[in-house]
Amino acid sequence: MLQSSHLSRTVYAGTFIHASSRNTLCVKERTIVGVDERGKIVAIASFEAEISGKDIEELGDEWIDHTVKIQWGWGERSDDHEEEMDSTGWKLVRAGKERWWFPGFVDTHIHAPQYQNAGIFGETTLLDWLEKYTYPIEASLADVTKASLVYSHCVAATLRHGTTTAAYFATIAVPSTNRLADVCMRAGQRAFIGRCNMDRPKLNPDYYRDESSASAIEDTRATIAHIAQIDPKHDLVTPIITPRFAPSCTPILLSELGKLSHETLLPIQTHISENPDEVALVASLFQDQGSYAEVYDVHGLLTSRTILAHAVHLTAEERSLISKRGSKVSHCPVSNSCLSSGLCPVKELLNSGIDVGLGTDVSGGWSPSILVAAREAATVSRILASVERDHPLSGSKSSAASTAKLTVEECLYLATVGGASCLGLSHKIGRFEIGMEWDAQLVSLGPSLNLEHPENKKIYSHDEEPSQILSNDVIREAESLPFVTMAQAAVSDQPVQLWGKESRAEKLAKWVFTGTEKNTLAVWVKGRIVHRRPEY
Repeated sequence: MLQSSHLSRTVYAGTFIHASSRNTLCVKERTIVGVDERGKIVAIASFEAEISGKDIEELGDEWIDHTVKIQWGWGERSDDHEEEMDSTGWKLVRAGKERWWFPGFVDTHIHAPQYQNAGIFGETTLLDWLEKYTYPIEASLADVTKASLVYSHCVAATLRHGTTTAAYFATIAVPSTNRLADVCMRAGQRAFIGRCNMDRPKLNPDYYRDESSASAIEDTRATIAHIAQIDPKHDLVTPIITPRFAPSCTPILLSELGKLSHETLLPIQTHISENPDEVALVASLFQDQGSYAEVYDVHGLLTSRTILAHAVHLTAEERSLISKRGSKVSHCPVSNSCLSSGLCPVKELLNSGIDVGLGTDVSGGWSPSILVAAREAATVSRILASVERDHPLSGSKSSAASTAKLTVEECLYLATVGGASCLGLSHKIGRFEIGMEWDAQLVSLGPSLNLEHPENKKIYSHDEEPSQILSNDVIREAESLPFVTMAQAAVSDQPVQLWGKESRAEKLAKWVFTGTEKNTLAVWVKGRIVHRRPEY
């Protein structure tokens, strides 16, 4: 989607939900949010007293018009279909019933070139997976035409799943890495683009590695220069310095990348302690350093701008060092499970004062969805809790188990505010507050299956004709259940099924654990709509 140069003032109405803290979600019902021509939130108003007990959809336009025109000082509301709008005019966008506005997801770790390999692991673990599947597929994207195809599909998929910001690993090839930046810019996604650095002989294949540390730095600078050309202020796309991981780089290259980050003040992304064999490999290669984290530290790569992916097998000393340096962690629960890497103790990281976000880690992770990563983060934490319950390292079994679990609220925090903090964007995105940018998704759970609700009496009548828009699968389902009508089967085809008595917290839990991209009707980045489903 090529971005237009003009945005109109827009008022978004409905229920707004965001993480106000690690353990708490802020829910603002019957609320309007004003977004200006720059895509920034400039005004917020609620109508709790005026329409207590009612949905904002029942609130007449006159209430909203009065607030926007009189209190905010905006002009006349424009028709949605008007092509030209007065500079003081504005548009109204209502969420609708059983829908809410939620911040865009932040993916703090994803390998764009590996998107075509999603779901392919074989019997491998990390190091042999890299050799068998990953390096060959990444090397093939030296072909810019192929890279364009893969990257376009990857970025579109992440947007479809509600990801408004992503930190991408690309490949060692400059032209195709630059093409990923172009694709993100054109699609309107907020992105961090990293050219992979990997110059160590033997541990990188001959067909896929930098010729030298000098050529790696030169190529990294070339990508930095390209992004400066297409987005000089890094409003959307930012270069990120990317040593693949310590074993893939010589000490000289690690040091030069540290110096480059210090010179440019650009962020850094890499991997750490993903797999026990990898940790042992680092120890054998860097015998002068006492730990994996110390390797990055002595080479100037452990900074407050650094994102470390995985961090499954850190020692207490490493956690302390990472916290002291202000470095962040990208938790990648799906790939950690799929590649048998281990169970990351996220609560220990958080309690150590380390900022944590979520990463899909495609294609170690099989899904480009941060919602999937959030549910897997919750699931993995419960597995870890059961392990600690049966084999506690210290303290009582009950306390060990309870301190490992991540709540739904915490997982949604990691998916938004946590990720924004990892990428240095917590002042811009992740919450609906004045001064923040409008990176948002419209979430819809669909109609309720509650038979007792008056609005559903007609839906569940057995007298109506079969709908012509139902899929064959839905029709077959209805025909196999004699007491289910066509319309009822259509409702039950929704990913998240509501039965009419769920609380707000229960609806959120159902969305986290059973939702799909179908529940994301539309997505905005910096005020621009970048994805919409056909029904929106």
